[in-house]
Amino acid sequence: MKGAYAGPLERVDSCCYRIPKSYRPDMRVDGLIFANETLLESIKKDQAPDQVANVATLPGIQGASLAMPDIHWGYGFCIGGVCATDPAEGGVISPGGVGYDINCGVRLVKTNLFWDEVKPHVRSLVKGLFHTIPAGAGRGGRYKFDPVETRRLMGEGPRFVIDRDLGVPRDLAHTEANGRITDGDPHEVSDFAVKRGAEQCGTLGSGNHFLEVQVVDSVFDADTAKAFGLELNQVCVMIHSGSRGLGYQVCDDALAAFRGVPAKYGITLPDRQLACAPADSPEGKKYIAAMRAAANYGFCNRQLLMQQAREVFATEFGRKWEDLGMELLYDVAHNIAKLEEHVVDGKKKKVWVHRKGATRAFPAGHPEVPEAFRAVGQPVIIPGDMGRASWVLAGSAGSMARTFGSTCHGAGRAMSRTAAKMQATGRKIEKELEAKGVIAMASSRMGLAEEQPAAYKNVDHVVDVVHEANLSRKVARMRPVGVIKG
Repeated sequence: MKGAYAGPLERVDSCCYRIPKSYRPDMRVDGLIFANETLLESIKKDQAPDQVANVATLPGIQGASLAMPDIHWGYGFCIGGVCATDPAEGGVISPGGVGYDINCGVRLVKTNLFWDEVKPHVRSLVKGLFHTIPAGAGRGGRYKFDPVETRRLMGEGPRFVIDRDLGVPRDLAHTEANGRITDGDPHEVSDFAVKRGAEQCGTLGSGNHFLEVQVVDSVFDADTAKAFGLELNQVCVMIHSGSRGLGYQVCDDALAAFRGVPAKYGITLPDRQLACAPADSPEGKKYIAAMRAAANYGFCNRQLLMQQAREVFATEFGRKWEDLGMELLYDVAHNIAKLEEHVVDGKKKKVWVHRKGATRAFPAGHPEVPEAFRAVGQPVIIPGDMGRASWVLAGSAGSMARTFGSTCHGAGRAMSRTAAKMQATGRKIEKELEAKGVIAMASSRMGLAEEQPAAYKNVDHVVDVVHEANLSRKVARMRPVGVIKG
């Protein structure tokens, strides 16, 4: 982690703190960090709040530079950062506000199985998932696409693989943007990025990506849980992954192309990692088209991961996945920028909402919430750590008023990967997890060490903040019982 933050943090209310724009002369708007006193001390331990202030300098920024309670230091923007820019006011698009792993996100798959039935199978189930689903840095998988097919996949999203019987059409209705962000242009994605993605669709990757078998252990909103099809002791599968090497390369290519762009447009930045371009400029449009195409690849990746998980469950339980009720609850992106309509200072505007480690949380009645959930609000899927819990929330009206329709995306790191590995010296993390009732398998012991529960904030504390702030509300909590990682 970087050095501690020493600037001002003024309390707005019990779950929000302000960095006033008077803190620095280059800030155009305030910074707002959603947190409580419990989380604030850990937030101040690195320079993520300074990154919130840096983002407040971007041309065309609207409202405030925002951060969710899972905030920690990242490239350019903090992870957990949200900002909206107005292209009509010279608003910029910034790859650092999306992240290297474009459309990293989460999907939650329901089953009609309950814990009593699954418990005797959990060890063999995890083994089956681990040996079937490719995990680890740079690893390819069973699905191979030539360059033409890879570009089609980026243009069409999961429909491309569903048409090959790798899923069912109803999966699309439960995927953000129906699994396809329009106006993505696969031809703006470099040949090298396409090559990197050719064998990685349907692979988990490394780092904090995972596939978990989970059990619903608490229900907080019975009506919404019923609308989502969740009940106590039900077994679910959570998948966390993104656009793999393809998305990383799209970001890397954009950052190289943007190197001299801010100066070209007279933009002064406090950190070169905030490299950006006016959203309506040729450079901005090129990145947006490639980013959207990479996002569609990310949706496809999670679709194929889900389909492999469905097959493993079917083999383990001797029934078709359809008979096991393995239906997609929802899939959400949390590293993305989208052009959305929001009310700013009483006026409707179309703004570029950057969500870097943040999740859409649209409320009941919003036209972009799938019809099945429109009466209760968009499902919000929040992964925690391997040893504690994950959450399902629902979008709340306060998100539209305060955060451009956004909420947190996870627990957020509490220590660096290096520190986590040092702390794990001499320990067997997989044995510690097993003692807690979690069967964990990973490609490397170091991967488990980096991702140990102590490396993360307590996701329950993070969720408490967004619930109290009315950004999203608690629906159900799940505990992990099996996990595979890279």
